[in-house]
Amino acid sequence: MKVHRTTLFLVLLTSCFYALNAATAAELLPEVPADAQALSLQGEPLFAAEPNAGIVANLEAARVDYMADPNTAENIIWYGRRIAYAGDYRRAIEIFTEGIEKFPDDPRFYRHRGHRYISIREFDRAIADFEMAAEKMADLPVQVEPDGLPNPQNIPLTTTQGNVWYHLGLAYYLKQDWPRALSAFRNGYNLGGYDDNLVSTGHWIYMILRRMGNDAEATAALNDITAEMNIIENMSYHQLCLLYKGEMEIEDMMAANGDDPSNAAVAYGIANYFYYNGDRQRSDQLLERIVSGSSWSAFGFIAAEADLANPQR
Repeated sequence: MKVHRTTLFLVLLTSCFYALNAATAAELLPEVPADAQALSLQGEPLFAAEPNAGIVANLEAARVDYMADPNTAENIIWYGRRIAYAGDYRRAIEIFTEGIEKFPDDPRFYRHRGHRYISIREFDRAIADFEMAAEKMADLPVQVEPDGLPNPQNIPLTTTQGNVWYHLGLAYYLKQDWPRALSAFRNGYNLGGYDDNLVSTGHWIYMILRRMGNDAEATAALNDITAEMNIIENMSYHQLCLLYKGEMEIEDMMAANGDDPSNAAVAYGIANYFYYNGDRQRSDQLLERIVSGSSWSAFGFIAAEADLANPQR
């Protein structure tokens, strides 16, 4: 797999300002080869891609705010998020851990740390964080989560609560624990919200039910999803749901973007479509194409790894 190493600038920028002792770091993070962020589920080292200038500039601004006041929850969260966008997931985990130590009852730190545990393939640690976040957010009002990369309409589409359930469902999915994954995604779906949330969550609910052999229930789960929905950014999930409903043709999906391993979400959904419909060979070929790409932190990429690592799925 062809990957790029993190630039020296990023390494220096994200490691100079906050250090954990060796014992604490060992508890937080698994050992990996030098400069690697993680190991794939096939045991290959994974390295951060080189961030673009805009990401670096945003990271520097977040670092300045953090250094000016490292005891403000928002500063810690945004510093950790910007570090993660730059590809240093291990450093981001350390920053979110600092936030947990300073604000132990704030579910946002568990939510964001859990996300980055998924990125580095530490699914059990991710689940523990999301379960903790769910406990701590139980009596809180639903809270809009600002976007790190705003959509063209500059409308934040998700909430802290929705993101906790979504990522918890994903973590269980990656462990192929279908009942718990289904429960978490349904909790998120039941929060409602924008159509984007319904198609992204509905997509995973459908796939889980098909994996469980509940085909009729899977079809019924898409009843609320229509071609006329107002989708702002989750077009790929919307198209996949329409494919599952028989309202889009597989050839159209493949021609548009399904054969591109860089679009891991669509490619993974199509691989599952082949799997559900009895074409295991074509499904596995597409999974292999996905993991031959470089977008190793994408959820579709990680899910493809998980499927290939569990051939008896």
